[in-house]
Amino acid sequence: MKLLAFETTTEALSVAVSIDGEVCERFELAPRRHAELALPWAEQLLAQAGVARAQLDAIAVSRGPGAFTGVRLGIALAQGVALALDRPVVPVSTLAALAMRATPLSDGARVLAAIDARMGEVYAAGYTLRSGELHALNDEVVAAPDAIVLPDTVSGWIGVGTGFAAVEGALQQRLGARFTAIDATQLPHAGDVVRLAALMFARGEAMAPEQVEPAYLRNNVALTLEQQRALKAR
Repeated sequence: MKLLAFETTTEALSVAVSIDGEVCERFELAPRRHAELALPWAEQLLAQAGVARAQLDAIAVSRGPGAFTGVRLGIALAQGVALALDRPVVPVSTLAALAMRATPLSDGARVLAAIDARMGEVYAAGYTLRSGELHALNDEVVAAPDAIVLPDTVSGWIGVGTGFAAVEGALQQRLGARFTAIDATQLPHAGDVVRLAALMFARGEAMAPEQVEPAYLRNNVALTLEQQRALKAR
């Protein structure tokens, strides 16, 4: 199985290629340079792997939630490449890819993945690892840190992602006692997107490029002045 993956939903950019399970990735903090670098990086990684674009089985993409422009760009890149090659797309949850960054990640682990959504909110979802596969424990949400609820009452959770540092670390302060480890610096990686995509592709979850939809979770991109003042007054 040969897959190419894009992850453009945060300030980091990453592209990965998976050739029969062997993953090669390029990752870099590159604010506002995603559109400039993504395709050249893809060509470089394919060349390093000795694989032609026509040999790819599918294109994987991190479909959100995340920055609006980043999510849109990733979807557009994946659709464009897939349409040109007449290949399907495998859309992967950005939060699921982020959950793969949790350490230690072993069977039975419970992970809350959270991304800073700006405007006083975070994107978040809970996951568990069973038999080497990641399973969602609840729906993806966007909410203020004080509205995020863990999907069970057990302790021993692992937290991962910039959402734990958002709003002056409010999520970590409120739920920290339920966690054994929290890494508030992690960002999603295309290497994890492509690993999850390989499992999804094997299950028949690839789709036609035009069917791929972004996961924004919210419709408003910016706060009104009144909303900004209310947020500052909290």
